[in-house]
Amino acid sequence: MALRANWTGHLKLSLVSIPIRLYNAVSSSNKVSFNQLHKGCNQRVRQQLVCPQHGKVEREDIAKGYEYEKDRYVLMDEADLEKVELETTKTVELLQFVDAAQIDPIYFDSSHYVAPDGPVAEEAFRIFREALKKLNKIAIGRVVMHGKENIVALRPKDKGFLLTMMHYASEIRGAEPYFAEIKDAPVSKEQLALALQLIESTSADFDPGQFTDRYQDSLMEVIKAKIQGSAPVVVQQQQAGKVINLMDALQASIAQLKMQKPGKKPAAASVKSSAPAQKKAKAV
Repeated sequence: MALRANWTGHLKLSLVSIPIRLYNAVSSSNKVSFNQLHKGCNQRVRQQLVCPQHGKVEREDIAKGYEYEKDRYVLMDEADLEKVELETTKTVELLQFVDAAQIDPIYFDSSHYVAPDGPVAEEAFRIFREALKKLNKIAIGRVVMHGKENIVALRPKDKGFLLTMMHYASEIRGAEPYFAEIKDAPVSKEQLALALQLIESTSADFDPGQFTDRYQDSLMEVIKAKIQGSAPVVVQQQQAGKVINLMDALQASIAQLKMQKPGKKPAAASVKSSAPAQKKAKAV
């Protein structure tokens, strides 16, 4: 069965235009979802559109409106929306090329696979992909999707491209207010050395396949047990470790790693600062 593209258009760089197709790179079909039911009869609840003056409203009677003052709206129809179409409505317009290390991951959002739209587009598609690979660059561009113009990052991925929607700078909250109360104080060289040893001991090549959504898996086990009429197995939460000195916690973690077999992860230990505290420390 042919894959269905969720967007078709052109990839444009200067006077070069390549027909392309976009496909969602991330699937949410495996996530457990619930329906809202009426308690007692277990019938599915259906949401209704209601006007406070006229009651129930059919979907064909819904109009789009922008609230420019409190409870005052200007109506917008499809003809109005067509007037704001930009040149990037059906085109990914590439603007510049940057090194990957220059982009903070906080700007990345959803991703799409990019493939050529038909055999005629393949040659130009391949040439542009190989040029980006050799230069080790990411293309930055813009395209209209989901009702707004998005800034996007385009990078080679296998035989195609990966296009990632990005947040605008105005959408990113500054970090300073959230870190303002963290003291800028020197750290213990001995504790830093142990922390480095602990991190290096548990370092490995990233393999996303080894990580699964354990909550979703456990939730499905409970659902299956209820369907079969059996009692679900309840997994007890791991108890937080005893509150101990940071130096002791680092040393104990390293010792535990040495005794464990490869692939097993150590139990987390709660720590408190080695500096004298005025109040009793809490486990974290």
